[in-house]
Amino acid sequence: MDTRQNITDEKAVLRARDFWTSIGLFALSLFFLWRTSFIPLWGENRAGVSGGDWYNSAAIVPLGIFTGLLVLSVVLFVIALREGGAKTALGQVGIGWNRDEAWRFSTLAVILFFYIAGLVPRVDFILCSGLLITALIYGYHGGFARRMGVAASAIALPGAYAMAVHLPQSEWAKHDDDWLTLLVWLVLTGVVLVQGKGDRVARATPIIAVLAPTILVCAMAFGFRQNVPNRGGLIFKQIEYHYYVTLKPLWSR
Repeated sequence: MDTRQNITDEKAVLRARDFWTSIGLFALSLFFLWRTSFIPLWGENRAGVSGGDWYNSAAIVPLGIFTGLLVLSVVLFVIALREGGAKTALGQVGIGWNRDEAWRFSTLAVILFFYIAGLVPRVDFILCSGLLITALIYGYHGGFARRMGVAASAIALPGAYAMAVHLPQSEWAKHDDDWLTLLVWLVLTGVVLVQGKGDRVARATPIIAVLAPTILVCAMAFGFRQNVPNRGGLIFKQIEYHYYVTLKPLWSR
């Protein structure tokens, strides 16, 4: 009986936290959707000349990401509501201080802030997203508090450097922050492989971290003709050059 009661109590606490988390994610996604609304979706029209079609708009990708986040927050809210999370949360059960949960959310907040505000606008998308994927898998796959701190530091270091050194948009084309991000990514990848020796997730992490952002950014740029973040980034600039100069002429003859 005690075991069952403990499981029930833990589930109530979990659903209460899900309730508050869903509200936070909902507010966050609404904020970024609002900011994205400032980006022209249908193209600008100047002197009767259209600036582009909707599928070329830079708003498409953030709209998709944050709409998905909004949907996920609603789903999480409904689950918490159905299983009594709202009642438990509003009854102030499960809201109390939990150091492990606070550390988890704090490190995630640091990672998201420096990735979105620091890295994405200024650093090559493949580099910063590969580092993000590696940090998230390493930091949160096993639930170890120390690894979460390392993951947050790995994102915060190049993110803070990029914001401090290249804050204005006129500075975004420089590559020293790209090189720093690459160096941190390589070091973290080495840590993942050494500490995760024999772990299939660890072995797959570098492959996922390279392929996922590369396929995504190439699909955005060459498939859907999207404006990708930091088009002049260290890696993507080379991909774009060889696509138009080396590959495209092969099937354009």
